Amino acid sequence: MVLFSVAGFAQQVTLQGRVTNSSTDVPIVGASLVVSGTEQATQTNENGEFTLLLTGNNVSLEVSYVGYETQTVATGNTRFMEIRLVSVEQGLEEVVVTGYQTERKKDITGAVSVVNLKDINQQATGNAMKSLQGKVPGVYITSNGSPRGAATVRIRGIGTLNNNDPLYIIDGVPTKAGLHTINQLDIESMQVLKDASAASIYGSRAANGVIIITTKRGKKDEAQVDFNSYVSASSFVTKLKMLNTQQYAEVLWRAQISGNADPNALNLPFQFDYHQDGGGKQILDNITIKDFLDPAMTLKTSNTDWFDEITQTGITQNYDASVSKGNAYGTSLFSLGYFKNDGLVKESSFARTSLRFNSDYNLFDNHLKLGENFSIVHLNEGGSVPLNEAIQAAPMIPVRTADGLGWGGPFGSMNDRHNPVRIIEDNKQNRDLYVRLLGNIYGELKVFDLLTYRSNFGLDYGQDYIRNWQKSYVSGYLENPLNKVTMRQWHDLKTTWTNTLHFTKHIKDVHNIDALVGIELFNSRYATFFGSREDYVTENPEFMYLESGTGQKDNDGSGSRYSLLSYFGKVNYTFKDRYLASATLRYDGSSRFGENYKFGVFPAFSLGWRINEERFVKELGLFDELKLRYGWGITGNQEIDNHAIFDIYSVDYNTTAYDISGAGSGTLPSGYVQTQTGNKNLKWESTIQSNIGLDFSVKNQLVYGTIDYYVKDTEDILLKPGYLAVYGEGGGRWLNGASMQNKGLEIAFGNRTQVNNALSFNASVNFDFVRNKVTYLPDEVVNSYGGDARVEENILGRTLGSYYGYVADGLFRSQEEVDAHGAQQGKAVGRIRYRDLDGNNIINDYDRTWIGVPLPDFTYGLNLGINYKQFDLSLFIQGVSGIDVHNEIKVWTDFWSVTNVMSNKGARLYDAWSIDNPTSDIPAISLINANDEGRLSTYLIENGSYMKLRNIQLAYNLNEGINLGKYKTKSARFYVNVDNAGILYKNKGFTGIDPESPAFGYPNPLVMTAGINIKL
Repeated sequence: MVLFSVAGFAQQVTLQGRVTNSSTDVPIVGASLVVSGTEQATQTNENGEFTLLLTGNNVSLEVSYVGYETQTVATGNTRFMEIRLVSVEQGLEEVVVTGYQTERKKDITGAVSVVNLKDINQQATGNAMKSLQGKVPGVYITSNGSPRGAATVRIRGIGTLNNNDPLYIIDGVPTKAGLHTINQLDIESMQVLKDASAASIYGSRAANGVIIITTKRGKKDEAQVDFNSYVSASSFVTKLKMLNTQQYAEVLWRAQISGNADPNALNLPFQFDYHQDGGGKQILDNITIKDFLDPAMTLKTSNTDWFDEITQTGITQNYDASVSKGNAYGTSLFSLGYFKNDGLVKESSFARTSLRFNSDYNLFDNHLKLGENFSIVHLNEGGSVPLNEAIQAAPMIPVRTADGLGWGGPFGSMNDRHNPVRIIEDNKQNRDLYVRLLGNIYGELKVFDLLTYRSNFGLDYGQDYIRNWQKSYVSGYLENPLNKVTMRQWHDLKTTWTNTLHFTKHIKDVHNIDALVGIELFNSRYATFFGSREDYVTENPEFMYLESGTGQKDNDGSGSRYSLLSYFGKVNYTFKDRYLASATLRYDGSSRFGENYKFGVFPAFSLGWRINEERFVKELGLFDELKLRYGWGITGNQEIDNHAIFDIYSVDYNTTAYDISGAGSGTLPSGYVQTQTGNKNLKWESTIQSNIGLDFSVKNQLVYGTIDYYVKDTEDILLKPGYLAVYGEGGGRWLNGASMQNKGLEIAFGNRTQVNNALSFNASVNFDFVRNKVTYLPDEVVNSYGGDARVEENILGRTLGSYYGYVADGLFRSQEEVDAHGAQQGKAVGRIRYRDLDGNNIINDYDRTWIGVPLPDFTYGLNLGINYKQFDLSLFIQGVSGIDVHNEIKVWTDFWSVTNVMSNKGARLYDAWSIDNPTSDIPAISLINANDEGRLSTYLIENGSYMKLRNIQLAYNLNEGINLGKYKTKSARFYVNVDNAGILYKNKGFTGIDPESPAFGYPNPLVMTAGINIKL
């Protein structure tokens, strides 16, 4: 039996037809028609007409033209076809979700970004937000290469001193959890509400922006099967080069000699032969490396590259299948997905199994609609990531003992850092198992033609289970004879019940009124508990449960809850599709706030002018779209502890136990200590934002884009300042006080060009400029965010998180330079020279100043694409400019004694300043950190600007279908792509490997992927 075949040849037939604008019936001149799977193509003439000579019936035609949506149509047995293309202008009629309701794109007056789903699914990340890095202006995303694809999302800067995460709305259900629990191929649409006029409908939780996600549903009159799969291989290309055993010994000798210490006095496997020349300089003659670290000869001296030992080629697998169908009575969709990422670090992995069922039913002649969207997700995550230990563990330590049975470890004078391989192996069975049920059920009743009532109940339930098994071990002189099991579990239940009335009225194609009122009740309940037990006679996973231990027990648990009650309304009005206005009001009450300020009011409005609808602009024949927007509004933030308003008393046996009965023995009765003073005057954090924007499209998207400028002021920021001990117990207290401002400019441009029948180009670029400053802080905390109160320098007027420290002024390169400099404790030739800023000839903490800003001057992204026949090639470049980063790795690569003297160091230290290497900018190796070179200074603060080739993809599209026995595919797509393909640029001042990860978190790997998408 032939499984894959191509239809046989048939007689030639002539197909004629016409291509027109779907809304105006105007002929489209020069539209491209390509017979799928062949090189046969033609263009429409001046009347929009075409003629094609086909071989056989029922072939597929791909019809395209710049400024119109590409269509694939089946010819069937017809001999004449009317093909109607949807224009970009008509594409503005597309309806998107913007908060409890839908709006046409062209009617949106707030700052709303509609995400291109191709941007989400193009990268093998497992997290939709990580895939959007650099692609949406105003959305700043940072991430690392961890298997779960962790991503930190910030919309329009840092707006609070608390939680800055945006609010996600998934099928009407609000959540603050990241999107790593969502199968990104289940996503139908995504909108980012960036300004207050768009987001204020969500009131108290919208200050950090809102991301609205709608999942896929079945389509009416269509049955479809989709299958998607890809496999990726990831490589560790930013590996830090460390000292090998020979280099470590040489650096150790130099450090000992610098401190006039005997290097042979250390209990290490090195014997140093050296002498002093006539000038008093110590000369190293030879290093003898012993065969074993210990006298028992169990630890063979090695040359271990710990990064090589703990890392691997990571493999990612993804499989998704969905079945959907629909008719006049309803639609349904079922999907199943499996994603697994075995990370770069051995035994670190993340697996997600997802199941989704979405359906709706039209009843009573479409007057009642019932539906649901539910997903069940199971996550399996685990593995230790001992990157810090891999940096510090000495290279001469072997992975295993000489007999291959035990663990290698430190001996003698070595530091007490654990064997990284042992950490991985002893913890690989410790997994975090998480189950999440997320979804909603709803009913929608058409009361009459103009009024619709909708009731929606959303559920977000999470359960997490961890069994942590701590093994006993012997690793060099490090040992732990005690084994232990800790079991943890938490439950998190959130429910949202929303009821709305939606009114729409169209008057003579002139006035359009769209009004919504609603009430919403949100409840959250959380509980957690754990138990632990020590001392198990055997370390068997089937045995090591709490009941089997014989040693000490421990347990604990806690719980909390909170609720929100909200009333809201919104009115949209359009006049002749030309003048637009919108007004929103939300009234939120939260149990987290005191009785005096339990409710907050969040108003907003926006205005729009579709200038392209004016006659004087239409006559130009230039603009497809030209819309001016302005919006203003207030959003809130209530991300504080659930118990912030209460006086809290906690059990503390150590400070309150008292022999009140005078028994003189036994366990004493315990009392309570006050740990927090309540504040019934706590109120909402509020963010006031204004936005002006321009949307435009010229000559059928020859050039299109968006420009937005905003000012965002946050007031009454919630914080819990520290307190002086003289206040006594209960000094901790939540209060309102801080203020902050963000200003920004967002720019996005694009182009689509059709060269001929077979070739087209597209390009888009975006820029995001943000400026942040703290405008007010209460006296209690004004000096808690950097600066020096003694000289009246603080964070006010500056970017939150700005670095305050010393200015490094190169190295002392001669004794004359040392003598000419002011009093600086520990100064010497080869040491860092710190600038005397106050001019008193003394270097102390009065010589600190502001030395760096952690917010970039701007971020940018560039998408380029080319389509040739059935091939398409795309690449994406993302970058950050003008950002200062704290290169924390430098304390391990540039110094011997700043931290953990006997630890291994980066290979850079081998090139440190010395008499024989006087041009080096790396400080001289020293036994003691007398110059305090670990202090925060410009030596450690570097320019972290970069430009990266984030993604490049090549794909082949087969639209004619493949015969699979008695079935035939509708389309197939085969692709290969590379993520994190390389750093195209990094600032010369950055001395590390990857400026995106200066603190050396989980590394961002190079990822190579091959995949297939099939539709049946």
